Amino acid sequence: MEATPSPNFPPEPRTIEDTGLSMAFLADLALKTMYTRGFMMGHEIADSMKLPFANVVDRVLDYLRREHLTEVKGSGGFGESSYQYVISDEGRARTRELMDQNQYVGSAPVRLEAYTRMAAAQSFGGHVVSQESLRRAFAHLVLSEEILNQLGPAINSGKSMFLFGNAGNGKTAIAEAIGTLLPGAILIPYAVSVDGHIIRIFDALHHQAIPEQDDGDNTAVGIRKGERYDRRWVPIRRPLIVTGGELMLENLDLVFDPTTKFYEAPYQMKANGGVFLIDDFGRQQVRPRELLNRWIVPLEKRVDYLTLATGHKIDVPFDALILFSTNLNPDDLVDEAFLRRIRYKIYVTDPTWEDYREIFKRVAAKNSIPYSEEGLRYLITEYYIKPKRKPRAVHPRDILEELADIARFRGLPPTMSKELLDLACRTYFLRG
Repeated sequence: MEATPSPNFPPEPRTIEDTGLSMAFLADLALKTMYTRGFMMGHEIADSMKLPFANVVDRVLDYLRREHLTEVKGSGGFGESSYQYVISDEGRARTRELMDQNQYVGSAPVRLEAYTRMAAAQSFGGHVVSQESLRRAFAHLVLSEEILNQLGPAINSGKSMFLFGNAGNGKTAIAEAIGTLLPGAILIPYAVSVDGHIIRIFDALHHQAIPEQDDGDNTAVGIRKGERYDRRWVPIRRPLIVTGGELMLENLDLVFDPTTKFYEAPYQMKANGGVFLIDDFGRQQVRPRELLNRWIVPLEKRVDYLTLATGHKIDVPFDALILFSTNLNPDDLVDEAFLRRIRYKIYVTDPTWEDYREIFKRVAAKNSIPYSEEGLRYLITEYYIKPKRKPRAVHPRDILEELADIARFRGLPPTMSKELLDLACRTYFLRG
């Protein structure tokens, strides 16, 4: 098995200065943390802020006590980290003012500059996907040698890719398999800070965090239990983020919440270091030309430009493998100038009859349906050759799932009998 690169863990901050944030910022975050959760011990505040207690959070709490914004109400154990802290009346008044500015609570952010450096260090560019690993990743799909030989160089390039062809031939499945090919784990911050604004990046819906494990259990990604590093960074699998017809132009810029008053990172920023798939391209509410024009510069420069609510623009890394998937003709969607910027255009063809047979065998085995060559010949003759219907890679799965549903309803074992195939196909295919 190929070695899996480990993320470059940044060192744990040893001082306030090492965090890249001011004492005032950290004090405000600690106050908001206590305001939302009530009584907290020192180590609980540190855990919430993802910062070490010693020499960092303890200094923040000392500052808050000297300013009469918090009080110590007891101890839950030994040492200052077990002191129980509560906000004073003066502190509550101050926190209400802070909440009017923004309601962000959680991990202390990292500076945007630190995020940019980390994204560059973790870029997929330079990694090589071998033919062996490519075939292993696509072993669950039935693809022609021609398509595999096109996918390998396209993935290794790290550049954008257009997957096009008829619906139901596995373009989305190919894109998802590409996501599993990207090597190793990466680190992303829970949030970044820029010019006093906070942008949340980590998203449990799109990012798969890697838990700490005992030595030897997860050494491929280098995450050992008790390892000391800057825990404002989350080890994750390289992300695969998929959007479809719901994608709008505003989803590609910072999303400012007027209630919480902090930002959510756009899809492409959350996808940095991984894959961003725009599925069903051309069926979005925004016109394809507008969507692609938004990315002309980022695709060339590998830098994106996002706009804060103040109107100020910031530079952020644009380092995702961008995949466009469509069953429409690319020439009808965009002009030649933009197609030139999408370096690789891969046509996902209809399966051959041999491919179709292999897919059918695999799906039948997966669903515990005895495969019948005679049944398949009948299916192809009656429902493809006679009505002049083209095969699609998705048909075997859909037909056999419907066949199994019908058999279960009738109390029969699922078989590729003419009767069950007829019943399944008559409800699956539109009659011409």
